[in-house]
Amino acid sequence: MDLLALADFNLVARYGGFGRAARAAGRPKATLSRRVAELEASLDLRLFERGGRDLKLTEEGRALFERTGALLIELEEAAAAIASGGERPRGRLRISAPLLFSQTAMGKLAADFALKFPAVRLEVTTDDRPVDPVEEGYDLVIRVNPSRDETLVGRVFLRDRLVVVASPSVARPSNGQVVPAVVRTAAEQAPAWAVRSPQGPASIAVEPVLQFSSLIMVRDAVLAGVGAARLPVSLVSRDLGSGRLVHWGDVEGAEIALWALYPSKRLLSARVSAFLDHLKEAFPQGDPSELARYLES
Repeated sequence: MDLLALADFNLVARYGGFGRAARAAGRPKATLSRRVAELEASLDLRLFERGGRDLKLTEEGRALFERTGALLIELEEAAAAIASGGERPRGRLRISAPLLFSQTAMGKLAADFALKFPAVRLEVTTDDRPVDPVEEGYDLVIRVNPSRDETLVGRVFLRDRLVVVASPSVARPSNGQVVPAVVRTAAEQAPAWAVRSPQGPASIAVEPVLQFSSLIMVRDAVLAGVGAARLPVSLVSRDLGSGRLVHWGDVEGAEIALWALYPSKRLLSARVSAFLDHLKEAFPQGDPSELARYLES
């Protein structure tokens, strides 16, 4: 197989068209089209659907792109590392991170990383859904309590836990009294929350009065005295310390683990390895108090 033609195919697939790929690479559009046609002829496969304005991969083209794209990037990185005489991280690093972690910590983390490794072009997107790093082209994904996935490997770099908190103006319930609650998801709209406190296990009867898509909005509403909420302790640590919020107990079975994951079939690139080390330096112990201090710094 012609590796140059394969590289041109990956370029066109990545940018979604011959024109966009040609402009991005500074190459003639006709050359890219010819080389992709030659690759299709050598494989006896059609790799692109060429009807209409958009260029779409065929099923065979998508399979080839998924299996060869990462390998070509690794070859380029290996050649660049040998040419430069070292493994200094360089090139594009695409990361997907969950909303709350992105809003609170990712900006500072990314900025510090960019200052440390100026040759890396860091791109961070925010998404709470379980993105597919191979399918969607991510080098690293950060997930909260991910389900087992044989295609991914990685490590836990932070742990947190959920606590029930409220403003001092909201009276703690007794004798089954129902408390107004601020929630993020429909799953939280259970009639009661099970908590642990110094006095032992307890059940807090709740009635949701507000629902938000962001935990930061949930915290702001609780600070305003609307009701109680279940929030990560790292997010409310400062408010608990200042007395703006009161701790009603830890949520039963609500441990939170943040994982940094990457595709298991890829060699660990220098830039991914550098970002994993960067996370370890920022959170050496990986406990909630460490994250809380990082958010306050």
